[in-house]
Amino acid sequence: MRVLLEIPEYRTRINDRQEVMIGYSDSAKDGGRLAAAWGLYAAQEHIVAACNDAGVRVTIFHGRGGTVGRGGGPTSLAIQSQPPGSVNGALRVTEQGEMIDSKFGLLGIAARTLEVYTTATLQATLAPSGDPSRAWRERAQKLADTSRAAYRGVVHEHPDFVEYFRTATPEVELSDLKIGSRPARRRPGTGVESLRAIPWNLAWTQTRLILPAWLGVGEALREAISEGALDELRAMYDQWPFFRATLDLIEMVLAKASSDIAARYDAALVANRLRPLGAELRQRLDVTKDVIIEVIGSDRLLDRNVMLRNSIAVRNPYVDPINLVQIEVLRRLRDSDHPDDCLLEALWVTVNGIAAGMRNTG
Repeated sequence: MRVLLEIPEYRTRINDRQEVMIGYSDSAKDGGRLAAAWGLYAAQEHIVAACNDAGVRVTIFHGRGGTVGRGGGPTSLAIQSQPPGSVNGALRVTEQGEMIDSKFGLLGIAARTLEVYTTATLQATLAPSGDPSRAWRERAQKLADTSRAAYRGVVHEHPDFVEYFRTATPEVELSDLKIGSRPARRRPGTGVESLRAIPWNLAWTQTRLILPAWLGVGEALREAISEGALDELRAMYDQWPFFRATLDLIEMVLAKASSDIAARYDAALVANRLRPLGAELRQRLDVTKDVIIEVIGSDRLLDRNVMLRNSIAVRNPYVDPINLVQIEVLRRLRDSDHPDDCLLEALWVTVNGIAAGMRNTG
């Protein structure tokens, strides 16, 4: 940005107004949600500083998706947790897929959505959060590094991960349903790198493991606590909007995840030699739940958000049977050389049902 803004012809063309898009999906798929969140926070700080030094007004364009693994979550919380100066009276965001209907499908809801955007933008502009201390920045960077290493150690480096992923989730079948606006993969291949972020997140949501939103977080926080940093983490959570928003979103996803449901997918669909990996991931999920509760100082997940906790409790009895039906449909599809169209239609219904029940993780 600094080099670009030194070009006179470019400055004339933009009339001293610059827009920069921040992408959430692939950064999280590459290194995990926690590392991506901190990386994007720091990147926005550098972008704002470069534009301010050049005397250029910058608008950050947030390329968020609907899921937490793609930068989604409560709008107001997301906007107010941005770095100071990054929301300076202007904000641009994407709304895509099913989120368009859920946020703008009815006139009253559309007006409310725009009201939330406007209010949060005004608040972030007129009363921005303070800059984090150097010690908090160093802690955030260490958390990000540890989280990224733990995430990549599983997703990109474990020799059995890709095979496990493709059998334990409906990722392969999602491509056949043609329910997305783009192909599931950017290029031919079976690895995680070629897979787009939408089917990556959707596949894990279907099994209720929701792995992209939390993997690596438990390891990072547990290491910090072992170093005696629990009080520091709690202070960061209480006083730093970015850190609080990040952990709150992860807490929400953990409350919606289900080790029991994920284990049923493994039992029915995964080869015996791959099941130890599934058991390890479910154990990591449970550890992450415990450490998040410890850091935020609650007795259980969503202890401070009773309405959401009750909403999840009401939805789960309806979503759980859909998961069981989906497991059986997947088993029949994979056992058949020429699957019946009715099975594909049944799978499509279950995918939509689970996504609707999980809401912003679907």
